[in-house]
Amino acid sequence: MTPDPQIHRRTDPPAPGADAAAPWPHLDPYAVWQPSAEALHLRLQVVGKYRLAHTPWINHAWHATFLTTARGWTTTLVPDGPGLDFEFDLVDACLRGRSGDGRSGTIALEPGSIAAFHARFRELVTALGGTARFHGRPNEIADPVAFVDDTAERPFDLEAIRRFHAASLRVDAAFQRFRSGFLGKASPVHLFWGSFDLAVTRFSGRAAPRHPGGIPALPDAVASEAYDREVASAGFWPGGGAVAGAAFYAYAYPAPAGYSDARVQPEAAGYDVALGEFLLPYEAVRSAPDPDRALADFLQSTYAAAADLGGWDRDDLECAVGGPGVPRLARPIEG
Repeated sequence: MTPDPQIHRRTDPPAPGADAAAPWPHLDPYAVWQPSAEALHLRLQVVGKYRLAHTPWINHAWHATFLTTARGWTTTLVPDGPGLDFEFDLVDACLRGRSGDGRSGTIALEPGSIAAFHARFRELVTALGGTARFHGRPNEIADPVAFVDDTAERPFDLEAIRRFHAASLRVDAAFQRFRSGFLGKASPVHLFWGSFDLAVTRFSGRAAPRHPGGIPALPDAVASEAYDREVASAGFWPGGGAVAGAAFYAYAYPAPAGYSDARVQPEAAGYDVALGEFLLPYEAVRSAPDPDRALADFLQSTYAAAADLGGWDRDDLECAVGGPGVPRLARPIEG
């Protein structure tokens, strides 16, 4: 029997600006809004492909991800032309582009084809002084269709997408608090547009076995570089396939012996053998008496399982969860 992972209860206050008493938003089953979710996903891929093509490579493809904003998701600065950035603004229902020399423009986020959005985006990049050169086919999707050939009309249920973003705001804040309790290498809290998940990752500091690849429509070299260090990763995504609705996941690479049998919290969490991950339904968190605590327990217990079973140096890697405006106490240098 594997040991129960150690759970460190957080005692920090809510993130600045977060209303801890407000209910987490209800999300429909994925099948209800799947066409709109796929439409959003592919639009994120179009813009993400541009960011990928014009930003220096950072380990684990962190240079290509999006960050969550109060209004949607942003590329942050893309070093192309005068400097460009793009934000999926769900409040004004547009993709907003800006350049360093003061130019700006928008594309409406509305029903339509991916081919039409792709063409408008290329025009916007050019109008802002950038270079509209990037790979034209989506990644991490089975049987991908080139953007220019994806002419099917797709719905864009803005209210469903806004609810998903509202949930992402709560998740992002929780992930940031979790991230603050780690001194070792850790990723930003960021959105991967290929797999369409908001993720945060901790690293042991040790090299990992070469990843076998085989991810749909993703070069094996990218997967190999992404997983060349030992990780414990967690994330949130809208669902799909065998997962009927939005869910949280957690996995370790490489998974240490006994990881799949570890007992994690809360009770609604369990290990999915097919996916090789722990899953926790979003609805189980949303409906919990304290959703933030339920999610924090999932993040901490799944990480602890990976770290304890994998022999991570937790004393050296971890610290107290951070609080707003309070510097972390520096550790004295020994010896």
